Amino acid sequence: MKLTSTELTVLGLVIEQPRHGYDLEQVIERRGIRRWAEIGFSSIYYVLAKLEDRGLIESPGDQSGAKKRRVFRATAAGQSAAARAAVASIADQQTVVHPMLAGLANAQLISEDDYRDALRQRMIWISERIAALLAARQAQAPLPHAAHEVFSYSLSLLEAERSWLAARVGVSND
Repeated sequence: MKLTSTELTVLGLVIEQPRHGYDLEQVIERRGIRRWAEIGFSSIYYVLAKLEDRGLIESPGDQSGAKKRRVFRATAAGQSAAARAAVASIADQQTVVHPMLAGLANAQLISEDDYRDALRQRMIWISERIAALLAARQAQAPLPHAAHEVFSYSLSLLEAERSWLAARVGVSND
């Protein structure tokens, strides 16, 4: 059973601990998951319903109260499907499209000053993202191992790009 990255992300958060939809929204927001996954607030409940229909999560107990929040937990089938999907996602050798590469491939179309200004603007943005990720990681410590890995990988990519940009614009890598 193939899972989309959105389904895997939501299922993984439910495996981490049983959650209701609003709790999922809070975790997604706190961890900055929307920066790397397409999960809209309204789609959380749609994904939960899909996962439940497929038998990957369940919401045991009395659900008769109209305003009662449904807490979902993963089934054994859900844990197994998530593990297989996680391995496939980590090992995936698909090329990731990066819009900056299209700009770099056409850098000859702009002046050297505009090029350097664009690189400086990107470096500022990258530095702000690094600071935001560090703050988010610190505010949520201790993080589950998987969340720690996402922060670590994201920071490594941003730091590598900041280093590349610093060499291009001739500034310190701090």
